[in-house]
Amino acid sequence: MKGHFKKLALALSVTAVVSTPVMASSTQAEAENPSFLAMTGDLLVARPLMLATTAVGAVAYVISSPFAALGGNLDQTGQTLVVEPFNATFKRCLGCTSPNNEGL
Repeated sequence: MKGHFKKLALALSVTAVVSTPVMASSTQAEAENPSFLAMTGDLLVARPLMLATTAVGAVAYVISSPFAALGGNLDQTGQTLVVEPFNATFKRCLGCTSPNNEGL
C-alpha cells in the first residue's frame, strides 16, 4: 500500500507541474481561435491530465468531506476538488484555456 501512495503522489506532482505551464502559457487571443498545435496538445496532453486530476480530486473530496463538513467549507472543497477540474476537462472547447470559452 505504501508503494501505491508514493506512485499516486508522484503522479499528482507530475500532473501539477506539467499542466500548469500548458494552461498559463496561452493568451486570450489563442483561446478564442486555438491553433492546430493548441488543439492537439490539449487533446493528447491536457485533457488526459485533467481527467486524472478530476478522478483524484473526487477521491480526495470523499476522503476530506468529513473534515470539510466540520470546518464549514464542504461546498468550497467540492468546487475546488471536483467541479473546477471537471469543467476544465469537459466543458471547454478543444484548445481553449478557460471553461468560459465553451465554443467558437
